[in-house]
Amino acid sequence: MRAFARALCGDSTAADDLAQDALAKALKARDSYQLGSNMKAWLFMILRNQFFSEKRRSWRVSPLDQDVAERTLRAVDNPTSALELNDVRMALKMLPDVQREALVMVGAGGCSYEEAAAIAGVAVGTVKSRVCRARMALQAVLETGAFDRDDAPAHQAMAAILSDVGRYSRSVVSPL
Repeated sequence: MRAFARALCGDSTAADDLAQDALAKALKARDSYQLGSNMKAWLFMILRNQFFSEKRRSWRVSPLDQDVAERTLRAVDNPTSALELNDVRMALKMLPDVQREALVMVGAGGCSYEEAAAIAGVAVGTVKSRVCRARMALQAVLETGAFDRDDAPAHQAMAAILSDVGRYSRSVVSPL
């Protein structure tokens, strides 16, 4: 069987794998073998069919280059990012309303300072000042961990922050 597999594959490693797969299939299908028939022909037919089946599937498979895989296959997701974002969400609640609204609109909402100022009805400099103070206060709260924790799921933190963006952009922020 190995010699026939090598003749089909042209590669000894692939031929050994093919022969082993064919024998595994033959063992699984041993009930279909009819006593008195040529077992060698039956096994060779399974081997040949296995080879053709693999060839039909092979056009969909490309060989893995280990060097390229090591350089490109990296996890891009940080498993703690949802927890960290949830901490930011909870720490945002500790900020004064005007600072939180300005920071959320500019930071999470993607509003420009001018857009946030127009929504809030204040000067652009006021929004910049609020955002700056909010960033410093948020950093201090996050470093100390002195924020009230709640039972909201961590994976919903971004949705909660973005819902605030929508609420703030529809309301008017009171001037300082």
